[in-house]
Amino acid sequence: MREIALDTETTGLSHRDGHRIIEIGCVELIHRVPTGQVYHQYINPERDVSPGASEISGLTYNFLKDFPTFQAIAQDFYQFIDGATLVIHNADFDIGFINAEFSRVNLPLLNVQEAIDTVLLSRKKFPGQPANLDAICRRFNIDNSKRVKHGALVDAELLSEIYIELLGGRQGELFKEVTESPKITAINKPFREPRQFAVNENEIREHQEFLKNLKDPLWLKIS
Repeated sequence: MREIALDTETTGLSHRDGHRIIEIGCVELIHRVPTGQVYHQYINPERDVSPGASEISGLTYNFLKDFPTFQAIAQDFYQFIDGATLVIHNADFDIGFINAEFSRVNLPLLNVQEAIDTVLLSRKKFPGQPANLDAICRRFNIDNSKRVKHGALVDAELLSEIYIELLGGRQGELFKEVTESPKITAINKPFREPRQFAVNENEIREHQEFLKNLKDPLWLKIS
């Protein structure tokens, strides 16, 4: 089972206003275990970064202008996520931006219904509690000290940990199937003949009297 924890940074809040993706971070999980394979890319958005977005991410157009455009990296990004289930914090936002970029370069659009949204998972598991990344990290005691600014790769790495914790953590290790046969240790003891216990006439008589008090006793059916 291949999953991708994914995060993006953008020039603004809405792709409908012409805002673009400026950073992508992805962390690959196989059977919900990070493989060490990541995808990280800064992108020239071909437009200014809004002051609010720059404050959040620390990225400016002056920094981004020498990086490739989305068109230049689109195929590599698409191949990295192709066939995987995407794990995203607020999937509508990121997939909306990705699909806007994909539509510009004629790549297949993503289906937001097929993504796993950790905001929804968190709200279901902890109703009424804050569902932002920092709050969930505190709840699960996940170290987020590297998150000075919102960075796509740092957030994707934190998201991969959060996702595993929201599903119950790493306790699956406790339930691994035993594949080795148990060791059998032979115990050498001297053989003893079984003891014989003779029943005397008094015990037989008491037993017969006892049977009279029972209704349809099983002993009388044994031949």
